[in-house]
Amino acid sequence: METIHGFKRTSYCGEVTAAQIGQQASVCGWVQKQRDLGNLIFIDLRDRTGIVQLAFDDGTDRGIFEKAFSARAEFVLAVTGTVRERESKNPDLKNGDIEIYVTELRVLAKAKTPPFEINDSINVKDEVRLRYRYLDLRRPEVMAPLLARHKIVKAARDYFDRNDFLEIETPMLIKSTPEGARDYLVPSRVHPGAFYALPQSPQMYKQLLMLSGFDRYMQVVKCFRDEDLRADRQPEFTQIDLEMSFVEEDDVMSVNEGFMKYVFQEILGRDIPTPFLRMPYREAMERFGSDKPDTRFGMELCDLGGALKDCTFKVFSGALEAGGRVMAINAKGLYGELSRKQIDKLTDFVKTYRAKGLAFTRLGEDGTASSSFEKFLTEEEVAAVRQAADLQPGDVLLVVADQSEETVQTALGALRCELAEKHGLIDPNRFDFLWVTDFPLFEYSEEEDRYVAKHHPFTAPALEDVDKIESDPAHARARAYDMVLNGCEVGGGSIRISDPALQDRMFAALGFTAEEAHRRFGFLIDAFSYGVPPHGGMAYGLDRLVMLMLGKSSIRDVIAFPKVQNASELMSGAPDVVDPSQLEELSIALVQPE
Repeated sequence: METIHGFKRTSYCGEVTAAQIGQQASVCGWVQKQRDLGNLIFIDLRDRTGIVQLAFDDGTDRGIFEKAFSARAEFVLAVTGTVRERESKNPDLKNGDIEIYVTELRVLAKAKTPPFEINDSINVKDEVRLRYRYLDLRRPEVMAPLLARHKIVKAARDYFDRNDFLEIETPMLIKSTPEGARDYLVPSRVHPGAFYALPQSPQMYKQLLMLSGFDRYMQVVKCFRDEDLRADRQPEFTQIDLEMSFVEEDDVMSVNEGFMKYVFQEILGRDIPTPFLRMPYREAMERFGSDKPDTRFGMELCDLGGALKDCTFKVFSGALEAGGRVMAINAKGLYGELSRKQIDKLTDFVKTYRAKGLAFTRLGEDGTASSSFEKFLTEEEVAAVRQAADLQPGDVLLVVADQSEETVQTALGALRCELAEKHGLIDPNRFDFLWVTDFPLFEYSEEEDRYVAKHHPFTAPALEDVDKIESDPAHARARAYDMVLNGCEVGGGSIRISDPALQDRMFAALGFTAEEAHRRFGFLIDAFSYGVPPHGGMAYGLDRLVMLMLGKSSIRDVIAFPKVQNASELMSGAPDVVDPSQLEELSIALVQPE
């Protein structure tokens, strides 16, 4: 093996162009492919910018020619040569009209045959790709999202810097304040029996920075939540976090609409119209069955309660009498694609959202109907239902009834997205932004038998709902807002409580005694007694934002070393057992499960 001592790279492989014909170029990279044609050898050399062809012939120094002959896939080379026009051009390469005629070649590292070929057309199981993630990352398709992610992060820092935000780091080892997702805990060696927590967000620290007078803060920060994984969730994730003083909702929203407009223009060349649509939470649930509605397609929920108010069909009347809802979506034009068998599968789908079943009417092009419920209704009720849902020949009506309004809306909201995805109703090149506002301040936890904060305990109530904190918590609204893109929450935030007395009331409404609140949040409570400005902010899920901008289906595609469903990392084997001596230093004894 040779060294790189004295060698100086002059170009990246993909950036050698026809403008350099006749000039010397020095490049480094990995062998993508070697082609031996006897007295002629070609090597495709790859780095993160692309591929350049290297050429060797019977005029090449024999020592160099022999090294080229022995080169194999993924060998690491450093070469110098003359850029020249190719005789046989390759239109699939951005520099496929040139090659480097090599006059110096160094083999910097040899490579075993990799477990899969390093190209974008491979068909390999995800488990294998993640086990050899360092090899998978060499593929242009896998590398490209990380290069784009870098540019998005740079654009964020540039935009917020130009808008007077200061990037300030906050601690990674903090006090555990369990109120939300489960914390990752870190034992302290110097304080036996005591633990740090990894931050779920820098929430309290960024509020303290406002109290400290920094006025505008931002940070690209790692956060941690010990919760189950899914396509757009990882146990460790990255936020673009920000906070502003002396502001109201409009100020925060305006700055962040500007950020979206800037980053989409910089990265994708797309002009995002502003201001964004604003939709109250109740309207989003009523129309779309989701607090993060996808507005790229129709199929909105419709209420059938008025049409069915006097019906005797127990499935519907029972739900209405219990204070619930009967709602539907009209799958327009999908009569030919939604057979009874397929509707049975959709019934199983809505049951995963706690719906008890799925009623339907299929209306044929000739006006004939097949229905699971119309025979139980009067002609007038059938007509009223069809009119309420605008049911036309070729349409399929899908109905959910339940005594829980949330169950009805959530099930239908998920169903409309499932149908749109499966039947190609979504334009993948469209970006629909909106704000969802006026969230509930609280939500009731059956598990804890109390009201918990919908967002977090520091979210301010709507000015007109302050007195509902104690008297009517179910209907108290928050000064909270989520930015939604194509049915995904990309960021969320709120105006924070800056009145210590109001914060005390909030803690009490959440079931904390004064002593418990002080034990969990005492440093923040004490700080607020020294004069805190009105403030608010938000945080973006960077991984999710990159995923949506690049049209990827999972945030694993935009993270260098992601974890899998059980929160393990296949490449390194984390998490893993540790030496007993390490546990002893931490004064920890493991209890074996029975």
